[in-house]
Amino acid sequence: MLDEKVFSLDVGGRILTVKFTPLAQQANGSVLVQYGETTVLITATMGKTDRLENDFFPLVVDYEERFYAAGKILGSRFVRREGRPSEGAILTARLIDRSIRPLFNQNMRREVQVVATVLSIDADNDPDFPALIGASLALATSDIPWSGPISAIRIGLVNNEFKVNPTYQDRNSGQLDFFLSSADNKITMLEAGGDEVPEEKIVQATQLALIEIEKLQKFQSEIISQLAKPKTDIVLKQINPDIRTKTKEFIQDKLEDAIYTPVKIGRVSKLNELKKNLEEKLKSENFDANAISEAFVVLEEEIDALVHKNILEKEKRPDSRALDEIRPLYCEIGLIPRVHGSGFFMRGSTQALSIVTLAAPSHALTIETIETCDTKRFIHHYNFPPYSVGEISSMRGPGRREIGHGALAEKSLYPIIPNKNEFPYAIRIVSEILSSNGSSSMASVCGSSLALMDAGVPIRRPVAGIAMGLMLDNESHYKILTDIQGPEDHYGDMDFKVAGTTEGITGIQMDVKITGITLQILEETLIRAKKARLQILQKIAEIIEKPRPSLSPHAPKIFTLQVNPDKIGNIIGSGGKTINDIIKRTGVEIDIDEDGQVFITAPTDESGQQAIEIIKGLTYEFKEGEVVTGTVSRILDFGAIIDLGYNRDGLLHISEIANRRIDKVEDVLKVGQILTLKIIKIDETTGRINLSLKALQPSTSADSRANQVLHEKSSEQHSTRRGQSSYRHDRRNQPGSRPRRRN
Repeated sequence: MLDEKVFSLDVGGRILTVKFTPLAQQANGSVLVQYGETTVLITATMGKTDRLENDFFPLVVDYEERFYAAGKILGSRFVRREGRPSEGAILTARLIDRSIRPLFNQNMRREVQVVATVLSIDADNDPDFPALIGASLALATSDIPWSGPISAIRIGLVNNEFKVNPTYQDRNSGQLDFFLSSADNKITMLEAGGDEVPEEKIVQATQLALIEIEKLQKFQSEIISQLAKPKTDIVLKQINPDIRTKTKEFIQDKLEDAIYTPVKIGRVSKLNELKKNLEEKLKSENFDANAISEAFVVLEEEIDALVHKNILEKEKRPDSRALDEIRPLYCEIGLIPRVHGSGFFMRGSTQALSIVTLAAPSHALTIETIETCDTKRFIHHYNFPPYSVGEISSMRGPGRREIGHGALAEKSLYPIIPNKNEFPYAIRIVSEILSSNGSSSMASVCGSSLALMDAGVPIRRPVAGIAMGLMLDNESHYKILTDIQGPEDHYGDMDFKVAGTTEGITGIQMDVKITGITLQILEETLIRAKKARLQILQKIAEIIEKPRPSLSPHAPKIFTLQVNPDKIGNIIGSGGKTINDIIKRTGVEIDIDEDGQVFITAPTDESGQQAIEIIKGLTYEFKEGEVVTGTVSRILDFGAIIDLGYNRDGLLHISEIANRRIDKVEDVLKVGQILTLKIIKIDETTGRINLSLKALQPSTSADSRANQVLHEKSSEQHSTRRGQSSYRHDRRNQPGSRPRRRN
């Protein structure tokens, strides 16, 4: 057995177990964390050298999913191994990163990597919770300089009751999924999705989370006191005093004019000019590239200090707005032709264009991860091209920013999307950020609400989002900012995004650059965010108050019908022959649920109705005594085969043709002849339908007796010739219609 030290704590009625073992012993810190049967190995590793040439702290967090953790073999058919991280893995890595990053000295220039590897997963417990606890302990017990620990907890609201670390099932059925990180009773990170949850419930969830986190912090502190290694002394990024002095002297009478320019383009232009002039000044004095780089760091520090000072002391924002004032708003719908729905939202110089596409249920996204194998019929994607900030760079697909912002918007919009029974379409929204100056993710939420209503999607209510900021001197001296833009986002202390409807909150994402915020600041921010959100929703309502009454003419038509689940096989046919033939003939898409619900997605109403009639014919349940209409498809010695609709037929025996003796069927019936008949018997075993023509005709006793004798004789002869079967014929995919019933 490996030498190990084990610590345990009851969290939400389940045991959290932390093991320190020789596993991954070459990392600076490692720990094995188990919650239920979900197990995660977390390592923390620091580089050997200080990269002082960098102008940022190089922290990387990776979250590694292993299929074996769930007892699965996934991957492509030819490559049965893990590939690029799933979106879920990227979001979890961001969750951990945003929690631990503020507790590092941002002047560090030595690389740090935290890796969380999921080794096993049960059906109840999300690995993100033990992964974050493990990241905290791996860092805190290592020699890596870090001011933790930090703890996190998930709070669910299920049937109006709060639950600590709810199971997957509870989360799926609950009204709130709330994840909070905290250190020293301050909130460091917050991620939440809710079904129009009131602000008061968010505050209550926060209070409960902080109580639970206090227990976790005490638990971690006891472990750290026993196992922590001495911290490594590292060289922090230092600025040459001479460079600092010269830079401050050069910019002191120019900086305010550059920063306090209302329009972003003008502000960027002035700052670029200031940087250019500063560089030329230093070059003229024979300073090298490293010194110029340091001067730019000083410039950033001075901008930060100036923005903080003016807001804290004068309530002066870069664009001269009041602290609670929203930038000018503009909305438009139907901007793009041919698409199924479009919405354009502009707040200041931030612009989001959202496009809605509707498709058949089969176009839902299949998600197969270690945690779930499911489909997602509502998808939101976010694109942030370089031109949106006036830059040039390669476009190589979505990065962590795009994935994170898209997921936040999707989470915020999801509660108002109609369910499948009400609106069976697969829905994809793409938000193109055309111009960005702060809060582009929340702009995409607003644009997407407009696009959904323009498309005629029957959403419950529109959703709007707002980004709130903070400038803080100390806990008693701070200013909360509504609708932050570039400088306030970049140099501010908090980015607090809140999305919701008139009824409540649907999405929250908060992170900070300081060690955390108090519960008081959170409460105040939520109140101000609600006020701003209602203003934006009012603006949206001026453009479109509710969804259009009908879908775009360019959107596909979906028709639904319910069939007996036992009849699904009739629709599909042997090897899918029948359903493929329907698709080929009508041009529709057909999706069938196990409960017998059929979704027909058609390019036109006509093709949809054609497919419906065929399926109704295939699944129609005939009843004895029912009057139907059919077509003579084959003439036999002993009767005729009657086509009752698509791939459905019955036998009209010679004795049931007329109230008189008939020698040859051909004397009375012809192929293609349309008849009105009565169902006289349905064989429960074979499903064979026996028909009668004479049952609908007046009869005499003599005729009835003669036909009975003939029927008995013919049946005997036929049985002798054909054995057990009364009749056989080739099932041909002949066109037909649903049988018409007569009263």
